[in-house]
Amino acid sequence: MKKVVSTIIAAALITTIVGCGAKTETAAPSTGAAAGGTKTEQPAAAAKKPVIGVAIYKFDDTFMTGVRNAISTAAEGKAQVDIVDSQNAQPTQNDKVDLFITKKVNALAINPVDRTGAGVIIDKAKTANIPVVFFNREPLADDMKKWDKVYYVGAKAEQSGTMEGQLIVDYFKAHPEADKNKDGAVQYVMLKGEPGHQDAELRTKFSIKAIEDSGLKVEKLAEDTAMWDRVKGQEKMAAFLASQGDKIEAVITNNDDMALGAIEALKAKGYFKDNKFIPVVGVDATAPALKALEDGTLLGTVLNDAKNQGKATLNLAAVLAAGQTPNKDNSGYEVADGKYVWVPYKKITKENMNDAK
Repeated sequence: MKKVVSTIIAAALITTIVGCGAKTETAAPSTGAAAGGTKTEQPAAAAKKPVIGVAIYKFDDTFMTGVRNAISTAAEGKAQVDIVDSQNAQPTQNDKVDLFITKKVNALAINPVDRTGAGVIIDKAKTANIPVVFFNREPLADDMKKWDKVYYVGAKAEQSGTMEGQLIVDYFKAHPEADKNKDGAVQYVMLKGEPGHQDAELRTKFSIKAIEDSGLKVEKLAEDTAMWDRVKGQEKMAAFLASQGDKIEAVITNNDDMALGAIEALKAKGYFKDNKFIPVVGVDATAPALKALEDGTLLGTVLNDAKNQGKATLNLAAVLAAGQTPNKDNSGYEVADGKYVWVPYKKITKENMNDAK
C-alpha cells in the first residue's frame, strides 16, 4: 500500500513540475537584464522556440522603448527573447553579448551603443556561429561584410533629414510672416544628437540641404548637441534664446525628445500663445510628440517606424535562428543587398498624425 501511495505522489509531483515548466517557458518575453532564461533542460514544446538575445543601447530612450516593445510583441508565439539594457556603455553591451553566447542563444539582435564597436560583436558572434541582426544604429560597411550571417534593420537617415527640411519649407512658403526680418533667409538653430552618430550627422546635413534645394536661403545662428535628450534639449534651447533671442526663425532637431525640450524652453519665453509661434521639427513621431502636434506646439515630425523596425528585427533573427537565409517570403520584409532591411520614414503633421498611431 505504501508503494502505491508513493508512486501516486511521485507521479503527481512529476506532472506538477512539467506543467509549471511549460508555463514558464511560454510566458511573455522578458524585458529586464536579469530576466529570461536559456536553460538547456526545457520542456519539448518550449524547446522548439528559438531563444534570441536582444541588447538595447539604453532602456530610457523614448524611441528605443517603442522598438523594444515591438520586438516583444512580434516574439509572441514565435520566439523567446531575453532583452537587456546596455546602459549606454559599449563595454557593458559587450559583456551582455558574452553572456548571451555563454547561454548559447540561437540568434542575437543588437542595438549598438557605438556603431564603430559592432565589429567586435560580429567577431564574437562569428566565433560562436550565432547569427546577429543589428538595428537602428548601422554598423560600418566594412564590419557588415565580415560575415554572411550579419544583417541590419533601420531607416535611411538622410530621408528623415530631407523630410524635416521639407516641413520647414512648407511652413515658410505658407507663412511669409515667418521670415521675421524679411531677408529671404531662414535663420535657424540646430539641436543635434550624439556626435558622430550617422543619424545625427545625416539628419543635420540633409535637413538644411532640403531647405536650400527649395530655393530658400539659410543662416545657422547656433548649433549644439543635446545627445537625443529632452532635458538637455531644453537647456541648450534656453542658451540659444539667451544669445540669439527673437532672431531665431526655426528650430530643427534630430529627434522628438530634443524638440520637446526646445518647446519647453520656448514656452518659458512666451511662445505658443498670443500668436507668438516658431516652427519646431523633430524625428520619431513618439507619443509625446504627437501630443505636441495636437497641441500646436510642434510643427511636424517624421515617423521613424518603431513597430516595423522591431518586428523586422525579430523576424530576421527568428529566420536566422532557424538556419534559413532571410528574404521577403520568410521574414515579411525586402532584404536589400542581401543584408539590409530599410523601413521608410513618413512626414507627419497635425493633419495626418493618425498615420503615426
